[in-house]
Parts: sequence; C-alpha cells; structure tokens
Amino acid sequence: MGQFTESFPIIVHSHLCWDWVWQRPQQFLSRLSRRHKVLFVETLAPAGGLATPIARYRTADNFPNVTILSLQFPVWVWSDAVRVDAERRRLVQDFMQNLTDGQFENAVQWFYDPMAVTAFAGHMGEALTIYDCMDELSQFRGAPPEIAERERELLRRADVVFTGGRNLYEHKSQFHNNCHFYGCGVDGEHFGRSRTAGTVIPPEVAVLPRPVLGYFGVVDERIDYDLLAALADADPCWSVVMIGPVLKVDPKTLPQRSNLHWLGQRAYADLPACAKGFDLCLMPFALNESTEFINPTKALEYMATGRPIVSTAVSDVVRNFGSIIKIAVNPDMFVAHCQEFLERPDAAAITRGFKMVREHSWDSIVAQLETHVIEALSARNNGVRRVATMAENSVIAAGPLF
Repeated sequence: MGQFTESFPIIVHSHLCWDWVWQRPQQFLSRLSRRHKVLFVETLAPAGGLATPIARYRTADNFPNVTILSLQFPVWVWSDAVRVDAERRRLVQDFMQNLTDGQFENAVQWFYDPMAVTAFAGHMGEALTIYDCMDELSQFRGAPPEIAERERELLRRADVVFTGGRNLYEHKSQFHNNCHFYGCGVDGEHFGRSRTAGTVIPPEVAVLPRPVLGYFGVVDERIDYDLLAALADADPCWSVVMIGPVLKVDPKTLPQRSNLHWLGQRAYADLPACAKGFDLCLMPFALNESTEFINPTKALEYMATGRPIVSTAVSDVVRNFGSIIKIAVNPDMFVAHCQEFLERPDAAAITRGFKMVREHSWDSIVAQLETHVIEALSARNNGVRRVATMAENSVIAAGPLF
C-alpha cells in the first residue's frame, strides 16, 4: 500500500446515476470532491443497439474533481452476471490505466451498490473499503436475487459502514463493529430560496388553484396511491401536485383526478421554486417492505421551505421528526391533518424545523463522516486491520440524531 495522505482519491460504485434525482450520493461526493478526486462509476440501463459493453467519461458539471464513468451493456449480455462483473471490472481498470495518470491509485472504494462488490472489491488496489448503506435495497421491487448475499460480502469486506437511517443502523450494526449512523442532511440555503421574493414559481405550479398540496421526489412503489386518490377526493378545491420521475410503476396505473397533477421530474436546482408554490408539503408513503428502513431526505428539505408537512407513519419519520411533522396512521387522519394545517399552520413547529435544518447541514455531516475514513486509513497505514464479526456487536458507534 502507498503512503497514506488525507487527500485520498475516491472510487464510487453507485446504483443511482449522477444526473438523476439529486440524493445522498451526490450530496456527499460533491462535497468530498472539494478535497478529493472522485471517480463516480455508474451503470446505465442495457441498450438493444449495442454490440459490446462500452464506457464513456466526462467531468461533472460544476464539480471539476468529479469524473463520471458511465458503463453500458448490450441487452444480450445483461443476463450473464459473471460476464457483466468481469466486463465492469475490465472497463474501469482500462480507464484507470489509460486515462487517469495514476490519480486513483490507493483509492478509497466507496460503495452504494452492493451488486458491485464482486466486480471491484479487492481488485482495484484500494486502500480502504467504505459501504454507505442508504436503503435496504433487497426490499425494493425488482431487486436482483443475489443482492442480499452480495451485501453480506460487502459488509465482510468493508472497513467502515455508514447508514442513512436509524432503523438501518440498528440492523447493519449487528454485522459490523465500525458502523455509524449519518442520516438526513440538508442544504438549507438552497431550499430556503423558496421563501425569498426573487424566486419565481414555475408556471405549471403557479396556475393551479390554491391551496396546493405538494410532493417532490421519486414516484415509485414507496408511494401510497390509494391515499393520494383519497386526498384528491377529500376536497375538489385542493390541488395535489406530484413532482418527480416515475420509476418501477406503470404510469397508466397512477390515479387520475382533475385536481391531482403528475408533473414529472424537475431538476434539483428548480425544487425550491416548485416548493414556493406549495401551501403544504406531503410525504404520502406506503407502509410496506420498501419503506421499512427509509429516512426520507425530503423531510429536512421541506422544513427549509417553511411549509407545514404531513406524513404517513414511516418509522424513522416518527422517531426523528414527530415534533415537527404531522403523522397520520390512516387516510382519514392524513386528510384531517392537511385540513388542520391549511387552516391553522403551526408556527412553532415550523420554527423547530428551521432549527433542525441549521443543525443538520450536509457540510457538517460530511465533515464528521470523513473523520471515520481518515481514522481507518491511519489504522491501515499502521498495520491495523479491522475484522467485522457477529461477535463484535457490543461495539457500536453512532452518528448524529438522524
């Protein structure tokens, strides 16, 4: 292993693409790139027109230290897992050997995607392995059957594990003795623009009848669509707005009402302007396997907008934000809470939300989690190797409140 320095490079393996919805990976890595070279490896959906696997690279807009390496496979190769793993590794190794001038030698490998462990863990000359577990991906619709076993392998190999939710932390820390909980963060300045006079509400939101009850985020199996229909039916004067890409759900099955508006994906930069047009923010999550471990980033983002928030009883939302967000255990209660907040916004709850936003910036979270990486690198450099076993469960390390 080469000499350790605190300006270590990072190789990221992500199941989410850089230019998709701006989430935890982008929030963390964009900030880490201020001090570290980042190679962000993403795999696009397979394409029928390709004859062989390909790799394309570019520099991320506004982040000169982030190189995005996009891999893509022909459809006919995609079902051959062994070949896909080998080709993923070959493409990345070829790129590093021929086009990076050694910038990513002795890198920290940073995994979001457990499926990438077979292709890359132990094969990239890495100095350290990090697993940032942001969701229980095995419980998502369409998850590969191998993902649970690959995550177990990743937990065995990881030097440090981070989790994005309290429930996730309690689960993963059973299998790793260097596990830390770093949950939701927020760019308070960015989302605070929804409260400034100069921010212009997009016309597709501005023209809607008020009040507007709005959501932004991914539209997938985590949404309670019956609840949305009930919400739209509860008062025809309400405009219920859903902003975000539709994923793993047939758009034809989405409930249709004259006052229920599916506006599609908007750029992260545009979300504060959209939220300025909301009178109330929605977290209409279904209570199912896919939401058992979620700790929604949008909770703090909504708080920064200064709007009241109503949510279903997702476990981490209740635990972390129950003093600020109205929690509903059934559709009737959800509707009632919306009516109550629209008539009498809770100014004290909104003030508590602003305080929580100030205390949980992405910048402060990244600074804290980076210390764990530096400590692990220093230990490695001194010949100390942590081995995670079930017997080590008594050693538990936690991060911030949520």
